[in-house]
Amino acid sequence: MDIQKKRRHLLARTGLGGAMCALVSLSAMADDKLPDIGGESYKWAVDVYYENDTRFRGKDNTGNSVGLSKFRNTLQVEADRPLGDGWEFHGVLRGSFDGVYRMNDDEYGKHAGGAITLDSTTPGGTISSPHGSGPVNKAVVDGLGQPNNVFGFNSTNPSLPGYNPNSGLQVLGQRWHDVEGGVAFGVPVQPCDYDKRGCTDFGGYGDKKRSELESPEFNSRLDFIREAYVKKTFTLDDQRSIFLKVGKQQVVWGRTDLFRVLDVINPVDFSRNNIYDELQDIRIPMWMVQAEYRMGGSETMQERNLQIVWNFDQFRPNNLGQCGTANVILDAGCFFRGMKNLWDNGGTVSSFANVGPDTWLATDFGPGQIGLDQVHLPGWKLKNTQLGVKYEGVTQDGLSFSLNALTYRSQLPSLRGAKRSTNGFNGEYRDYWPYLISFDMYFPRVNLIGGSMDFEWEAAQAAVRVEAAFTDGEEFANTSKPQLYSKNNVFRAVVGIDRPTFIPFINARRTTLISGQLFYQHIFDHDYERGPLGPVGMPDWEDNVIGTLLVKAFLKNDRLSPQIIVAHDFRAQSTVMAPSVDWLLSDNLKFTIGANLKVSSGNDRWKFDDCRGCNPWPPFTAGPNYPGDTAQAFSRGLGGLEPLGRFRAGPIGAAWAEDEIFATLRYKF
Repeated sequence: MDIQKKRRHLLARTGLGGAMCALVSLSAMADDKLPDIGGESYKWAVDVYYENDTRFRGKDNTGNSVGLSKFRNTLQVEADRPLGDGWEFHGVLRGSFDGVYRMNDDEYGKHAGGAITLDSTTPGGTISSPHGSGPVNKAVVDGLGQPNNVFGFNSTNPSLPGYNPNSGLQVLGQRWHDVEGGVAFGVPVQPCDYDKRGCTDFGGYGDKKRSELESPEFNSRLDFIREAYVKKTFTLDDQRSIFLKVGKQQVVWGRTDLFRVLDVINPVDFSRNNIYDELQDIRIPMWMVQAEYRMGGSETMQERNLQIVWNFDQFRPNNLGQCGTANVILDAGCFFRGMKNLWDNGGTVSSFANVGPDTWLATDFGPGQIGLDQVHLPGWKLKNTQLGVKYEGVTQDGLSFSLNALTYRSQLPSLRGAKRSTNGFNGEYRDYWPYLISFDMYFPRVNLIGGSMDFEWEAAQAAVRVEAAFTDGEEFANTSKPQLYSKNNVFRAVVGIDRPTFIPFINARRTTLISGQLFYQHIFDHDYERGPLGPVGMPDWEDNVIGTLLVKAFLKNDRLSPQIIVAHDFRAQSTVMAPSVDWLLSDNLKFTIGANLKVSSGNDRWKFDDCRGCNPWPPFTAGPNYPGDTAQAFSRGLGGLEPLGRFRAGPIGAAWAEDEIFATLRYKF
């Protein structure tokens, strides 16, 4: 093994040690221990940062006190160097080690989960049955309702295939909601080197071992390289120039915080801290070419630029968080892992079989009956790359604006009802079963057009930011369609106002920053109607507004900076409040303490159709006790919180039971 291979091998194995290797190497450059070709003007400029982020959570919805939820230590190295002939290099390396998977392994490590029970609904109340003890679902021969073989699953014999024992499990959604009907089932929650059930690559997450969760940057995509690009400005005549940047980078189109409208070129790692970290820390850098034609001014414009961005990296979606970790946005990673386990190994689903009026029994399904089958991650092909164009300018009156267009792969997955066999779930793909809870995962092509502007509102002494985008090709869950999804156009917009304001009781000599934002989303051709037992169609709200407010003060010569961020989801009726205080102890040392607190008005408004009563095969689906023609496949609207309630709850509502306090220490060497 040559020296370079040895270095790569050590980086992959040592986690934070990999960042230490990078730190030692670049520090040596900065200290002139390595030669600087070209003399003094070609020296490295290197900054090194260390950060510890420690977080504790209180009780989740089960009443369990979670305890330590993060103990992450991070080293980050930022390096710049002129290369000659106008070229410059910029690089950022970041490595982290999160000790929570060892220090609190009952919640997030090898001892997480346990034995579970699934509920049956009866007129007299709920009855709980252990995973693996429900009535067995029967397959059918030809769709005419004739019973064929009995399909259970193996919950007792580890020597047989598809072993799915009642251990290391949680009930889907138990951390954030009570049992409210719906398609709930057991979800494995241990790292994938301790429990492989449901472990699949959903796009950079979902199949990670403990060591990979502890040090997520050290992977096959070399995420410890946060940025590594070269740039140069080519001067033309008449104040014109061409700017070129090539390499691994972040391209920022947006002007907003927390939620994105135009800023969708880079995917986002929500597993780091849900939506609450700065976007610059959770964007996933990609290998791209960015070129700008800087045209200078004109009679009506101060500046004019035309930018082309080509993301030629292999496709990568947002990281939604692996089930069994602290940050699983919308609890989606748990839904995916649980569904994959159902497909591969079978399992028990709560309140599924309708065997009498108002009676639904927890039901055992065998492998390949319901769940998530295939994950179609786009491979590297030219047609899977992403291309964006932006024209931006500044008018003589000081109005900054942009016009944007982007074609890209959706960074969020779509679950499409899959085509299945009609002769007993034996793997033969012949005709799809309409409305069957059986999916494949896709990432559809999306086209975006939009624009932004910002200007000074002199009368209010404020700065105003506006963004808007229209997308074509996004896909949403839809229980009124046989394939259980639909393709819809979407309009999103945000208006933000920033105002430095003197508030004497806070600081009579220094302004306090007040920043508010309103995000709006509209789904065109939204499908929502009343079925015999409840609403059917799309769980996502047709129109929704989320408001955010930031109040940030500066005290003690800007050494002490308290702030509070509040975000409210108007349709989900959920709110998050994040107070914190930054204390700059020295020019190089900053200490932050804070909290992240959520409230909600209750989860009844989040319930939605789950398609238990969609199919015309009694007694386990539509059956004689459902309204309407029992030979006709359609959704009757029977619902609960699983699995579609998460889309109505949103990222704030689905995390309402994840209150945290935290302390962060950051030091610049």
